[in-house]
Amino acid sequence: MSLNWTFLLQDDTSSLWKETFREFVDFKANGPSSVGVDLRLHGFDHVYGLPEHADRLQLRDTRDGEPYRLYNLDVFAYKLSSRLGLYGSVPLLVSHRPDRTLGLFWLNASETFVNVHYSMRTQPHTDVHWLSESGVIDCLVLLGPGPQQVFSQYAQITGFQALPPLFALGYHQCRWNYDDEADVKAVDAGFDRHDIPYDVIWLDIEHTNGKRYFTWDPVHFPEPAALQRHLDTKNRKLVVISDPHIKVDPDWSLYCEARDGGHFIRDRQGQIFKGVCWPGESSYLDFSRPDTRAWYSSCFSLSKYKGSTPSLFVWNDMNEPSVFYGPEQTMPKDAVHYGGWEHRELHNLYGFYQHMATFEGLITRSGGSQRPFVLSRSFFAGSQRLGAVWTGDNVASWKYLKISIPMLLSLSVSGIVFCGADVGGFVEDPDPELLVRWYQAAALQPFFRGHAHKATKRREPWLFGEQVTAAIRSVIKQRYCLLPFWYTLFHQAHTSGLPPLRSVPLWVEFPKEEDTFTVDDQYMIGGALLACPVTEPGASEVQVFLPGCGEVWYDVQSAVAFKGGRTLFLPVTLDTVPVFQRGGSIICRSTGSGSCTADLCHFPLTITVALNLQGVAEGELYLDDGHSFSYRDTKAFSLRRFSLKSGHLPCSFHRHLSMLSSVSVTCCNGGKTQSSE
Repeated sequence: MSLNWTFLLQDDTSSLWKETFREFVDFKANGPSSVGVDLRLHGFDHVYGLPEHADRLQLRDTRDGEPYRLYNLDVFAYKLSSRLGLYGSVPLLVSHRPDRTLGLFWLNASETFVNVHYSMRTQPHTDVHWLSESGVIDCLVLLGPGPQQVFSQYAQITGFQALPPLFALGYHQCRWNYDDEADVKAVDAGFDRHDIPYDVIWLDIEHTNGKRYFTWDPVHFPEPAALQRHLDTKNRKLVVISDPHIKVDPDWSLYCEARDGGHFIRDRQGQIFKGVCWPGESSYLDFSRPDTRAWYSSCFSLSKYKGSTPSLFVWNDMNEPSVFYGPEQTMPKDAVHYGGWEHRELHNLYGFYQHMATFEGLITRSGGSQRPFVLSRSFFAGSQRLGAVWTGDNVASWKYLKISIPMLLSLSVSGIVFCGADVGGFVEDPDPELLVRWYQAAALQPFFRGHAHKATKRREPWLFGEQVTAAIRSVIKQRYCLLPFWYTLFHQAHTSGLPPLRSVPLWVEFPKEEDTFTVDDQYMIGGALLACPVTEPGASEVQVFLPGCGEVWYDVQSAVAFKGGRTLFLPVTLDTVPVFQRGGSIICRSTGSGSCTADLCHFPLTITVALNLQGVAEGELYLDDGHSFSYRDTKAFSLRRFSLKSGHLPCSFHRHLSMLSSVSVTCCNGGKTQSSE
């Protein structure tokens, strides 16, 4: 092989390393720096992961179009069935075959493209080509051999899911924007009046004084601390938004503090970068700087954040970062961060670092005793250890409801397990049927929040007639009754890396059943529940695949048993959604929902035992105080494991606290019902 070199002699080299995109010019001070690698996965023809894309769960062969792009962008009402980048990026690809699961983790935060080529010739294989704009080749292979091992290996590298406070698993009510304090109190009272539990009400950007974060509108929110205390008397919380851009205002002390402290990103000439976002002209915090993160964290202290209380939590939005009128509505790649790093090198990490600073700020605010809750729109590998994410600006249509399921499953496969989609769609107005079906689906997903654009009609659950109100009330109450189970699953994710939302049934529970490899409209919740949301308008019947030849499944409403390994066609009404409990599992529920998660401690628990064909079942229950780090620092928790064999239900204790009152036991297989203390 011979190499031919061509040398270019030119007096002016300023134009050698630059690219033009529309009216934008990207100057590459370090020249070309792309890195890539080709990998062949022998024997694999199903691969998953690489969020975030509004597409099916199994990755497509990219020879028929664009590669998968990993580049965090603010995309309003994003296109469906697309491989273009959305709000977050996780460069993890998971491949599976009946006897093996394998993970590929490409640790690179610059713009990345991934091509996937399937081949079925003689020996099946999948070729994966990674190409990143900059960085170094740092590819980790997760050898499994099974799904659980891959999840655990990935969590050991990037971090385990943070254990959220219990209230974060309840229902969240949000809108851009609730008008004023009276509006917030009226919505809060509406949930009580209509007997609908909820835990958190949210305020978008309009609550601030001129889009200055860490402030309050003096006319519409003159007494924010009193508002929070009002909610706190009902054990409810307030979440406010905090974006990464800071309004350029020399008369605002926080802006001056950030400017004088050197906390802003610079342009390539060394001046403070200025872009446009909600406040108008803005500068952007450089969260790659450790001292900037520490400073930002301090802004959440009760002494500094005037009007805040311990019951206030945070929502990080627009942190891709979003820069109006910028290239692709984001920051120029030649902007300069701490240490001289160009923005292109760490673009996909920007939101992760803001999320980190906010997370640490709330922990510090409590003196290290209380668990924080922070929602972030942008994310990267490792964001799971900081809180929750959501799928961004979706649309009130059946197609967006349907695509939300594989989007969340893809996040779950990639370690981002505390995830959800805006109930009802953020953009446009849902009809009553769509709204009910969306509530039913979201109640069976980890993060459960209703949210809407300011241009939409109000959509609190009681505004669509009594039938709709009753249906929504029912699913939210069912969610609250199931929270002991959800909380136990999050403890498992926190300690083992195992996601609560188990992709398709194959991944963890049925690794040898190829019929499940492409299923992405139903999924397991833990190892015990199979959820089959209704995602078509006017549905009177749904198709449900019950995996597991030799298994038995029980309808959670009727307790009717069905054999696994077959497809059912089940009738549905507006009030019903198919959910099945797997034979061999034990699930703990609350006997009541109350008005918020704090009320759950007043209700006894019921244990539903679903026997398998061998007459055996097992499960576990995790409990702690639901809000502090005492479970970690002083081992103040209760973990009970249940196992039914030969008609007996012994209970073993890993650690025990007096957190349980009476527990009723129900057996789905015609066994006797008994109560125990």
